[in-house]
Amino acid sequence: MARELHGALQAADSTVAVAESLTGGLLAFTFTDAPGASDVFVGSVTAYTDDAKHRALGVERALLERHGAVNAEVARQMAQGVRRLLGSTYALSTTGVAGPQPQDGRPVGTVFIALADTRGTQVISPHLDGDRHSIQRQCVAEALGLLQTHLRP
Repeated sequence: MARELHGALQAADSTVAVAESLTGGLLAFTFTDAPGASDVFVGSVTAYTDDAKHRALGVERALLERHGAVNAEVARQMAQGVRRLLGSTYALSTTGVAGPQPQDGRPVGTVFIALADTRGTQVISPHLDGDRHSIQRQCVAEALGLLQTHLRP
């Protein structure tokens, strides 16, 4: 799917950046694993801690303190922050609970994925099942699918 996205992004003369928490760099790896990634992939920020989300991506500290990192608005601010930071056309972000324990009062498999562009930011929240690695892989697939759907004419 990453290769298809490369083609669609090139055709649209667009670029993408990613901000990751839950996926820990796996989304960036997936984009860069396919040849030609440098034509469309600007870069990434893996902000695993709340402090990193705040400092690197501009996520509001009060939001993180009030609701924790597993939150739709946190995903939104992460995507907007990395898009602003790296100057990409599109930005994706991932945050959630891969397990094995619940986090911020949210069960394992709770995920928020955001897609930001000039028109705004969309957030989806698929509930994913499986072990930690399976949830991370599914989250990457969901994020790629979100961008792919957005790029379709």
